[in-house]
Amino acid sequence: MDKNQKNLEAKIEAVLFVHGEPITIKRLVSLTKAGDAQVEDALNKLKEKLNSEDRGLDLMRSENEVQLVTDAELTEIVEKLTKEELDTKLTPAALETLSIIAYLGPCTRTLIDYIRGVNSAFMLRSLMVRGLVERKENKEKTGGYAYQTTFDFLKHMGVSTPEELPEYEKYAVLSKTLLNDREEA
Repeated sequence: MDKNQKNLEAKIEAVLFVHGEPITIKRLVSLTKAGDAQVEDALNKLKEKLNSEDRGLDLMRSENEVQLVTDAELTEIVEKLTKEELDTKLTPAALETLSIIAYLGPCTRTLIDYIRGVNSAFMLRSLMVRGLVERKENKEKTGGYAYQTTFDFLKHMGVSTPEELPEYEKYAVLSKTLLNDREEA
């Protein structure tokens, strides 16, 4: 295998890991600047490697999307982790993620990751399973998602809209100002 093909597989694996959600093949082609056939070949080789080695991940594909997922044989341990997470109080990381969504939502995972400085896929999944956050199609960007708080979250907080959250205006304005400054830089 030539170095460029191996590098392409590594790029695709990294994108799938960080993205954490289904991504279109077309988007992978665009991101990697490789041809359709090269990306298809890299995906097939990555799938073979994940299946042939003792790995905890698998590649899940539909007609035009692909996602990195946990291996089905490891369902028990993943469910145990998820159950433990749900049975415990919200962690500081979960509260941080929830606060970002409450004060800036609806917002994309990219924005949440940027603000937190880490991959937020697990936190978002945990908050969605708990019914505190929901994922909707992002109307500003086709093919993407935006996260917002749920009615149950608002009910739990004793408010009917996010704008009624404590010091909402102060933090929403501050956050949006910081994000605008970032875009201008």
